Amino acid sequence: MRLRLTSFMLVCGALLLPLAVHAQEDAPVMAVDSADVDIMSGGQAYTSYLAAPTEGGPHPAIILIHSFNGLEEGYRAMTDRLAAEGFVTLSLGWQTFERSPSDDTVSQLIQDGIAFLSARDDVDPSRLGLTGFCAGGRYTMLFLPQIQAFSAGVAWYGFPYRGDTLPADLIGELTAPMLIIHGTADQPSPIADIYRYTTALADANASFELKVYQGEPHGFMLQDGQLRTDEVAEDAFDQMVSYFRRKL
Repeated sequence: MRLRLTSFMLVCGALLLPLAVHAQEDAPVMAVDSADVDIMSGGQAYTSYLAAPTEGGPHPAIILIHSFNGLEEGYRAMTDRLAAEGFVTLSLGWQTFERSPSDDTVSQLIQDGIAFLSARDDVDPSRLGLTGFCAGGRYTMLFLPQIQAFSAGVAWYGFPYRGDTLPADLIGELTAPMLIIHGTADQPSPIADIYRYTTALADANASFELKVYQGEPHGFMLQDGQLRTDEVAEDAFDQMVSYFRRKL
């Protein structure tokens, strides 16, 4: 058992103050196979990254949507780590052809990614999760209400009030549970917008949890394109893994 200090968390509208909590026993880390793969969508091949446990299954699966800065090495490392935790994980290269594709294009790519995962023998298609960072956080907030194949989502420093369609406008359609992870020093996506968004989620009786890290900026999980491995980053990663284990 590990003793871990958490920041404050809002769970379905209830504010939990800082306290020491015992994490669950870590699951054994699994051996992983990983490779670049092509996801066909709209007649084009989107170069993406897949990592999967080498044994067992069928496993739950996760689609990961990288930030606006591209499929950096840090996201590949995170994909490998999620697979080692028992999740077949597909990081979609949504910027393969356009830096800023339309929401419809990304939606179709995600659905084609779901089809790709669901066709695998080592995937349980009834246990699919969605996670995303920065722009991918917005996509998680945007598509979790719209794509019913997902059983849960984790949105990292997303933008609930940005884009042609505002994720905040779809709160009434959200049925899957969502974990939101954010930093108080996020300037592109101010924490005030996240509090406003989660207040609306609570008013709609949506299932959500909010994990906030004091002083952390936008995009805090990566530094110079690499995955951070300090206390904050490790805790945040564990929060995601724990959430998907509970919900998938």
